[in-house]
Amino acid sequence: MNIAIRLFAGYFLIVGLAAWFVVNIFAKEVEPGVRQATEDTLVDTANVFAELVAGELASGGMNDRDRRKPGDRGAFAAGIERALARRVAARIYDVDKTRVELRVLLTDARGTVVYDSAGDSASNALGADYSQWRDIARVLRGEYGARSTRADPDDPQSSVMYVAAPVMHEARLVGVVSVAKPANSLQPYADRARERMRRAGFWLLLASGLTGVAFTLWLTWSLNRLRNYACTVAAGGRALPPTGGGRQLSELARALAEMRARLDGKQYVEHYVQSLAHEMKSPLTAIRASAELLAAQPLGEAGRFAGHIDEQAERLQQTIERMLLLARIEQLQAPEGIARIAAGELADEVVAGRRAQAADKRLELAVAGAREALLDGDRYLLRQALANLVDNAIDFSPTGASVNIDIVADTGSVRFAVRDAGPGVPDFALPRLFERFYSLPRPDGGRKSTGLGLAFVREVARLHGGEASVCNAPGGGALAALTLPRAG
Repeated sequence: MNIAIRLFAGYFLIVGLAAWFVVNIFAKEVEPGVRQATEDTLVDTANVFAELVAGELASGGMNDRDRRKPGDRGAFAAGIERALARRVAARIYDVDKTRVELRVLLTDARGTVVYDSAGDSASNALGADYSQWRDIARVLRGEYGARSTRADPDDPQSSVMYVAAPVMHEARLVGVVSVAKPANSLQPYADRARERMRRAGFWLLLASGLTGVAFTLWLTWSLNRLRNYACTVAAGGRALPPTGGGRQLSELARALAEMRARLDGKQYVEHYVQSLAHEMKSPLTAIRASAELLAAQPLGEAGRFAGHIDEQAERLQQTIERMLLLARIEQLQAPEGIARIAAGELADEVVAGRRAQAADKRLELAVAGAREALLDGDRYLLRQALANLVDNAIDFSPTGASVNIDIVADTGSVRFAVRDAGPGVPDFALPRLFERFYSLPRPDGGRKSTGLGLAFVREVARLHGGEASVCNAPGGGALAALTLPRAG
């Protein structure tokens, strides 16, 4: 899938889910919020009515009138009926209100209904005992009374909200007034608020989508410029690193440009060295052949010079071969051929290849330790690296001594420790041993090596995720170690 599509899909999914949750929660809270606001208003209304009717109810005026004759009703009842008969022309937030939608119930101190604004309708509760209804009963006990009851038990839309307040006269409870409002009169406001919330959610999603598109296009444009620059560099072309697209992308572009410059320089040097080494091989071969022919002649002093020429030619050839091998290793990011290798088997191969060299100095080569430990790597490179350590140990060991290869294995690594019985490493040389072309003279005649062996060992260790080290061993001699990851 294209990265631009992934970015947009991820962005829109996160923003879309967040918007959906917010809109959904608000939509669910609209109707309860409208009911709570309405209940607050009903509390105020009930308490106002309680004060208005207190004197009339205490004097018995609500009971003395003939309730069947509207003209004989008390002042409170007459006022309520006139209010209910009024035609209202109000537009509240795009909702038209044409009449007063309230029902007022008034009971005496025992909970008997003495007035019901329902008039002559079948639902008129005049004379009924409402002392057990929740709103009336709680007020009679001195508590806050409210309830919600369906006018039609089978119709959830017929719910009616009731809020009651005590009617007090001279600090005495003389009755209860309950104000009711049908829930369906509130529904238009809840529906409108819910619709506005959904509409706002739609526009929020649309704006988020457009923002996501713009953000994705901007980021994709920046990434494409960076990709095109990398492709141009990889193809060997010349291009300026892109700028813009944010600080991180600019830093990445500059890092790529710097990496390109370093790679170009390194590749140039490597190519130059390889070409030079290739050109030097043929002359060196001819020089060594001439030296061998010259040494075979009985020319006395000429034979000694011929031997010296052969020795230096051999050193040059070793230097060239190791430089080429080191250059190839440094270009690798991982071993080319990985195989499962037993540590003891690898050490035995190295020792077998160095028997003749050790015999010249009457040296003993010994392998000990965790021979069965396994590791994964390039067999040829690891053998060459360990052989370099053994070569150094042979060169610096005195005649008749021993060179020990100890294999130490733990849960995560295998360590080849090569110890010689030589004079050890001078303190000034320890920090420089892994530098290219740095070499110490051999004890037997001052001859130096190519100075590339330990650098090669370090690169092989790095390539395999390990490390190489050299230190002076307790009791004398040098201890060179090659530590590699153990096979799982």
